[in-house]
Amino acid sequence: MTPQQSALIPSQRDPRRSALPSPGPRLRARAATATVWYLRLLAVLNIVAVVSLPFREEVHEHNAGTFFTPYLATAGLVSAALALFLAVVMRRRKRAAWVFNLLLAGPLFALYVLALTQDGYQDHVFNWLSATLTGLFVAALLVGRREFNAIGDRSNPKLALAVGAGGLLVSGTLGTLLVNATNKVSDASLLDKIAYTLLRGVSVGPLADRVAAVHAPRWVDITINVLMAATFLLVLYACFRAPRGAALLGPDDERRLRGLLAKHGERDSLGYFALRRDKAAIFSPTGKAAVTYRVVGGVSLASGDPIGDPEAWPGAIDAWLAEARRHAWTPAVMGAGEEAGTIYARHGLDALELGDEAIVEVPDFSLEGRAMRVVRQAHNRVRRAGYTVRIRRHEDIADDEMALLVERADAWRDGATERGFSMALGRLGDPDDGRCVMLECRDADDVPRALLSFVPWGEDGLSLDLMRRDRDCENGLMEFMVVELLLRAGEVGARRVSLNFAMFRSVFERGARLGAGPVLRLWRSVLTFFSRWWQIESLYRANAKYRPVWEPRFLLFAKSSDIPRIGLASARAEGFLTPPALPSFTRRKESAEDTAPAGADSAS
Repeated sequence: MTPQQSALIPSQRDPRRSALPSPGPRLRARAATATVWYLRLLAVLNIVAVVSLPFREEVHEHNAGTFFTPYLATAGLVSAALALFLAVVMRRRKRAAWVFNLLLAGPLFALYVLALTQDGYQDHVFNWLSATLTGLFVAALLVGRREFNAIGDRSNPKLALAVGAGGLLVSGTLGTLLVNATNKVSDASLLDKIAYTLLRGVSVGPLADRVAAVHAPRWVDITINVLMAATFLLVLYACFRAPRGAALLGPDDERRLRGLLAKHGERDSLGYFALRRDKAAIFSPTGKAAVTYRVVGGVSLASGDPIGDPEAWPGAIDAWLAEARRHAWTPAVMGAGEEAGTIYARHGLDALELGDEAIVEVPDFSLEGRAMRVVRQAHNRVRRAGYTVRIRRHEDIADDEMALLVERADAWRDGATERGFSMALGRLGDPDDGRCVMLECRDADDVPRALLSFVPWGEDGLSLDLMRRDRDCENGLMEFMVVELLLRAGEVGARRVSLNFAMFRSVFERGARLGAGPVLRLWRSVLTFFSRWWQIESLYRANAKYRPVWEPRFLLFAKSSDIPRIGLASARAEGFLTPPALPSFTRRKESAEDTAPAGADSAS
């Protein structure tokens, strides 16, 4: 038997590839999962104990005298919040969460074991049950320790300390003021009120009743407990938040990406947007492909297809997913094409069709025919009004003229936030983008009224980047400019043009057809309703008039439960949401993040 033949026999292949997973990894995974479910169960039980008086009194009774309860069972909102938050971060396999639980549960279990050797504790079956459950939790932590390998941000301890101090000061002050205003016992000192507030923040049970000089109403106790629970949640978030992903696109990464685009840039119309400098790039082991992404709200958000040779895409995707696991980021891809979506799906991601990209093949475009009558009439009307369009590469525009165009584009922007992430470059007029194409529209008085900017798509394609116009200009000016580009695309050597992305296009198209089902019609009605604010249908109609070829684009995600989180991260990345940034406690070097366009947010 030749070596080549023997290599094909499964039993003689690398055992790491052919053998089934050993019991060790399976046991570790199950132990790690068991810790998560324990914390979830304790969170539910604590919440039930807070709202159920008989159950709460039972728990408090077992926490008093010679009784004790399992780890984190205290019948308080703080314990419920702690258990729930720890369940979330433990599910993400955070190493810091594992250490936190072990430091709390380990000594507690040792204390329980010591207590069971003393008289008065051994006669209660519930004590043995509590010690057993706590011990099993600690054992599961130890068995599954290698599963918790996701790292956190180095600035987390300092941030958690600052948030904890500030939150305790605010919630403690508010609680003390409430106690002072509602205390039914006279002559209580300020120290008594502060002690009562702090004890009530831990539990709504009899713990704070030891302060005899204070007796506050029940609603005050619950309010203080809720405030402390909220403070504790903020501290936990600051302690366990994901790293920010500060390794943004550097000059060397950009040079390598431009090299890959020069060889394979014709594959994806969104490829050039990978050069946004608020993204990071991770390359395949061969360096022939890369995935560009940005970390927003703990979501590693990639956009478009991987850059480079499709044969090397799996290596780049593996590296990106490994990076996400190492930092406990949620992986997601916005706007992947069908080919890339298939490969992402092979790596364990699910796909959801977002909509379609409108691509116009220039040789097939014509204004002739009844179907193009509306576009033709609009084009002729604007042209008769004296408007003209000039088409140039950015590199052919003088610096002072480009600066004026950028100034006008900023003035014409709708709002103060620069929007765009997956289908926008976000840096009009940058000297490195000389191959981009600018369309400048002037009125009959030679006054600039609108502009369009397109990025290169391979050697003979263009992809829409920016649309800006004067709000007082002629109606239909954008349609006029697009038609001018399609009719004169040969001036810049373009044979295909990618226009806007239409979300849920198939719903509008199929939902209006004869015989559409009730679910599809209902879905179309919902989207039509929301189009009043978000222009979902109007954007589809605006693209459909050019008779484009529709290319589907997909959202890729690991778990369906992550979709709301991914949606929020996408809205932040695109500039639709701009939450206040948390303070930074680490000194970082000046990078492209410092010069990102307005609305760009790389915080996690």
